[in-house]
Amino acid sequence: MRKSILSLALISITALAGCLDNDAERAVAGGLAGALIADTTGGNATTGALAGAAAGALCDDAGLCN
Repeated sequence: MRKSILSLALISITALAGCLDNDAERAVAGGLAGALIADTTGGNATTGALAGAAAGALCDDAGLCN
């Protein structure tokens, strides 16, 4: 049940990613997604959140999101 809820939350965050306009919003969404993925797969949620936030904040600089 817990993994189902986390998976649903991850899908919801991913679906909303296209609505994000600035680095701060993408960093928050990336941090949440990273923490959820790490927790679901048995990793460290804090490390996942940090990696996700960095990826979210820098994705437009890399040309991955517009």
